Order: sequence, then C-alpha cells, then structure tokens
Amino acid sequence: MSKGDAKAPSQRQLRVGEELRHALAWILERGDIRDPGLGGIAVTVTEVRVSPDLRNATAFVIPLGGGNAEDVVVALNRAAPFLRRKIGKAVKLKYLPGFNFIPD
Repeated sequence: MSKGDAKAPSQRQLRVGEELRHALAWILERGDIRDPGLGGIAVTVTEVRVSPDLRNATAFVIPLGGGNAEDVVVALNRAAPFLRRKIGKAVKLKYLPGFNFIPD
C-alpha cells in the first residue's frame, strides 16, 4: 500500500456519519443557534466523515445560495460545543465525537 492510499471507511463509520449528518441538519434547520455569523443563513450539511475511533467528525457544509462559506464555517466552528451538546441529545452514542466544520 502506497503512502497516498487511504483505508475505506467501515460500515459503522458510514452509518454513524449519516446519523450525525441528519441530526446536525435538523438542528441547523430549526435555527437554535444565536450566532451573528449565522443569522438568517440556511446551511446545507453535505457529508459528515467520522474517524475510525468515532472520536472526531468532520462536517462538510455549504451555505444555501452560495454566500460566504468561510464566514459560515468560522461561525459553525465557534458554535461547535453547543452543536455537540444538541446532537448528544438527539443521537445515542457511547462517545460523542468532536466536530470540525469545513466548506464543501
């Protein structure tokens, strides 16, 4: 195996990532976040990738209608602890991953 080859994600990683994506999209849709950087901006969660140990999650997001993706990502990373708590109430996992947001 060469240096550039990455191991494909397991079924569990894919399943947990999809469940986290649904929960995150639902929370963002409700608009519970009171961050000035996210005021009135609809955000689409395209994918959530989970690390093999399920301790870290990377969420790929894009503001609906284009917008300034960098500002939205900065605001989401600021709100990550709040979002993690909200997701913890919606998804039952032994360990809830930490979230990192990246523009898609």
